[in-house]
Amino acid sequence: MRRRDVFRATLAATAALFGLRAAQAATADPDRQRVVYHLSDVDKVNFVLGNIKNHYEGTGGNADIVLVVHGPALAAFRSRGVSAAISGRFTGLVSLGLSAHACANTMHGMNISLADLLDGFDAADKGGVVKLVELQRQGYAYLRP
Repeated sequence: MRRRDVFRATLAATAALFGLRAAQAATADPDRQRVVYHLSDVDKVNFVLGNIKNHYEGTGGNADIVLVVHGPALAAFRSRGVSAAISGRFTGLVSLGLSAHACANTMHGMNISLADLLDGFDAADKGGVVKLVELQRQGYAYLRP
C-alpha cells in the first residue's frame, strides 16, 4: 500500500511540475500570440498566406506563427513552377518568422522532398495532423481559414 502512495505522490508532483512549466511558458510574454494555421486546400493558399500577413501586421509582429501544410495544398509550394505571387508572399512571411512544416506523409505520397519545396519548410516527420495536435498541446491556437 505504501508503494502505491509514493507512486501517486510522484505522479502528482510530476503533473504539477509540467503544469507549472506550461504556465510559465504561456506567461513569459502574455501578449505574444502563438498560432498554428492549417492548410490543406489548394484553392485557399493565397487566402491563408494573406491571413498570416495580416496576422503579423495586426499584432505588430508579436506572434509566433506556424503553418502546417498537407494534402493538395502542398503542391502549390513546389519550387519548380510555383507562381511568383506565392513564392514572394511565402518568402516574405518566412523572413518575418513564419515556421512552415510540410507533412511527411503527403511528401511521400507526392514523391517530393524538402529540396523540391520553397526554402523555409521543415518536415512534419510524424505527419501534418500529428504536428497540429502537438502544437495545440504546446498552447498554440488552431486556425483553419
